[in-house]
Amino acid sequence: MEIRAVSKYVRLSPTKARDLTRAIQGRRVGEALQVVELNKRKAAVCLGKTLKSAIANAENNAELSADKLWVARAVVENGPTIPRYWPRARGSAAPIRKKTCHIRVTLTDEPPSRK
Repeated sequence: MEIRAVSKYVRLSPTKARDLTRAIQGRRVGEALQVVELNKRKAAVCLGKTLKSAIANAENNAELSADKLWVARAVVENGPTIPRYWPRARGSAAPIRKKTCHIRVTLTDEPPSRK
C-alpha cells in the first residue's frame, strides 16, 4: 500500500533539495528521519515536515505501523518562479528568479526491490 504526502510552493530551490531526497530513497522511515534531522540545511527541514506528514497519514488513515514503512520515492519538482528585479547602473534592472518547489514523499509497507 502506498501513502503519499505533498508540500507545495516551498520557497527553496529544487536543485538544493534533490540530493537529500536521493539520500533517503529506499531506506526505512526511521533511518530517513535520522538522515533528515542530522542535516543542517533548509531542505532537510522542509523534507522532514513532509516525511512526518506521510508517516502521520500512514498511521491515521491506513492504520500502518511507522516502523514497518519504507520510503519508496522522494521527489522534488519545480514550482513556479517568482520574478523580481534588482536595480543596476543607469536606470537598468537585473532579473532575480526566486524559485519554489513541490516535495512529494511516497511511503510503502513493502521493502524496495534491489536492482
